Amino acid sequence: MKPFILAASALASAAPALAQSTTAPSVTTPAINASPATSVAASPGTSPVVASATLHMPTTPLQPRRSASPPSPAELRVRAANRAATFEPQTGGYLNAVQVYPYTEGVIYHVFTAPGQVTDIALQPGETLGAVAAGDTVRWVIGDTSSGTGDTKRTHVLAKPFTAGLATNLVITTDRRTYHLALTSTAHTAMSALSWTYPQDQLIAFKAATEQARAAQPVAAGLAIDQLHFDYVISGDQPAWRPLRALDDGRQTFIEFPADIEVGEAPPLFLIDGKGTASLVNYRVQGRYYVVDRLFDAAELRLGLKHQDIVRISRTGETGSGRRRS
Repeated sequence: MKPFILAASALASAAPALAQSTTAPSVTTPAINASPATSVAASPGTSPVVASATLHMPTTPLQPRRSASPPSPAELRVRAANRAATFEPQTGGYLNAVQVYPYTEGVIYHVFTAPGQVTDIALQPGETLGAVAAGDTVRWVIGDTSSGTGDTKRTHVLAKPFTAGLATNLVITTDRRTYHLALTSTAHTAMSALSWTYPQDQLIAFKAATEQARAAQPVAAGLAIDQLHFDYVISGDQPAWRPLRALDDGRQTFIEFPADIEVGEAPPLFLIDGKGTASLVNYRVQGRYYVVDRLFDAAELRLGLKHQDIVRISRTGETGSGRRRS
């Protein structure tokens, strides 16, 4: 009986070692760029030992963060030009809630907008809209409408941002001019409306009115029809400015030109004496007339250098009462 108990005890003490040898075999772990692992044989009844391996992981050197390159001189010039050409709202430029800008070609007009509010950009009455282009059409609502009819019909371009902190540009073309605008959105502040004055158009209109008034004025006051003398002959070249006629009232001589003489180059007037010598004479321009404060027998209008046009004006009538030859 005693030998059986000893054999059973030996089997029980050997079971853990047998289980370890069958369930935990030694495993060699592969390594990347590592030296092979070295296994150490285990003694009977002990666990096998696996030597640790040193892994050499490949490393990538950190790249330094690149700083933004400074703007080129050309970019700086563009920025400076845009800043100098930008026209800001002015306190003195408001008419009620409408900011009125003086229009100048090439100027950028700054417009403040806000979410939930529409800014009205009113063009000149009678101006026909060509196109409207915005830099950002995703975060801005841009539209147009009109008011009035006939000559008073006016186009309105409407702008509204979706949120604050936005900026874009707007280009409006018409049959008369091009508008450049810089749009900025704020949280609460928006311009209700803006429009323009047009100094150049006003100057042109003033000049046209002045010319019409001058054209309507008489060439001379107090002229009597029976005192006018038309006995002048016009000869010579045929330029576009060739006079239509010449006449006098016994004191002054009037030379009438075509209507377009005021927009072209006008020829100077020379008096011709009995020896054929030419000399400049004083005269004044009244509309399309030359007014000479004297009478003459012969005069010439000359214009040009290499190819000079010469038109001669000669008086043919007899000297009458009150008419004095020069």
